[in-house]
Amino acid sequence: MKNSKIYPWIVVALLWGVALLNYMDRQMLSTMKDAMQVDIVELQSATNFGRLMAVFLWIYGFMSPISGMIADRLNRKWLIVGSLFVWSFVTYLMGVAETFNQVFWLRALMGVSEALYIPAGLSLIADYHGEKSRSLAVGIHMTGLYTGQAIGGFGATVAAAFSWHTTFHWFGIIGIAYAFVLVLFLRDKKEHVKVERPEPSSKNGEKAGLFKGLSLLFSNIAFWVILLYFAAPSLPGWATKNWLPTLFAENLDIPMSQAGPMSTITIALSSFIGVILGGTLSDKWVQKNIRGRVYTGAIGLGLTIPSLLLLGFGHSFVAVVGAGLLFGIGYGIFDANNMPILCQFVSSKYRATAYGIMNMTGVFAGEFITDLLGKWTDGGNLGLGFAMLAIIVFIALAVQLYFLRPKTDNME
Repeated sequence: MKNSKIYPWIVVALLWGVALLNYMDRQMLSTMKDAMQVDIVELQSATNFGRLMAVFLWIYGFMSPISGMIADRLNRKWLIVGSLFVWSFVTYLMGVAETFNQVFWLRALMGVSEALYIPAGLSLIADYHGEKSRSLAVGIHMTGLYTGQAIGGFGATVAAAFSWHTTFHWFGIIGIAYAFVLVLFLRDKKEHVKVERPEPSSKNGEKAGLFKGLSLLFSNIAFWVILLYFAAPSLPGWATKNWLPTLFAENLDIPMSQAGPMSTITIALSSFIGVILGGTLSDKWVQKNIRGRVYTGAIGLGLTIPSLLLLGFGHSFVAVVGAGLLFGIGYGIFDANNMPILCQFVSSKYRATAYGIMNMTGVFAGEFITDLLGKWTDGGNLGLGFAMLAIIVFIALAVQLYFLRPKTDNME
């Protein structure tokens, strides 16, 4: 089965489930704060709850490049299985936790284990899919992340029906069971498994093998451009995740109980459409023009620019919701083409490392913009902040179009 034409899509289907669990398990905590603080009184403090969010974010960010280097050197199947098992077991243990310190350290461990997945998963999909299907495959996988984030938002609903302990228990058990499904059906590419490793007897060889990828990446101008291309849209990407409900509430003058679901559903549905459109267009375009993926990604970024301006200054239902839909479609197109564009400039030996660095950059950009927009919100300038992000995206778009000129769709 693993050699059949359908198996690359089985890999996408299997990893779609992992992506869903990855975002669902991390998202649940944020929705179950009210239920948990009854038993763990320290969570009544916004400062303490912020520490739980921050420890995950910082560890996840710092671990991402390390995770990429590990994925480039080890069997990705077992790395994915192991990381899924660990973060699912951590999710299960969250339901057993009785003190704030226990929750804190479990959240930190989740940051380590979840960081191991994305670089390994995306590089595995990229290896299984060529120019005819790579962007679509990556895009479909990304919908798993969106779905997991949406389902995680219902954690409080499940906790209200049962308890927060039971909710963590069952979601953890589901992840552990799914890890065994991967053991049976997921396979790494033979070419990756057989990549030469440095002789274990040579310390210099080990050190050279470990850091050779970093040296090659940072001496590659195209990688720096891709890093900017990835980081700049991450600013509005994280801004919409963390501040769009507030923006909807302010600009439309509606309660948060309406603004929250409206903003979440708007972005989730439109992003789903965007990744499918962006993946399909990119795969067809690159077969006629080697810059097809770059142009498709540019279209996605281009759509986010007017949407950010409308989000910032619009005050009618049509303008704000329309801007949200436009942003989701554009960001989805962009999201589907990150790894495929990376494949045009970075060898398959170092793609996981490269994406790990990109992921770290995106996470820290998100931490920065979340904090900054919080201050702008206190000053009554949240809309202006969203609008100004359009300038940063425009600069990244111009740099991308000028500098990214691939010569192949799959750098060996």
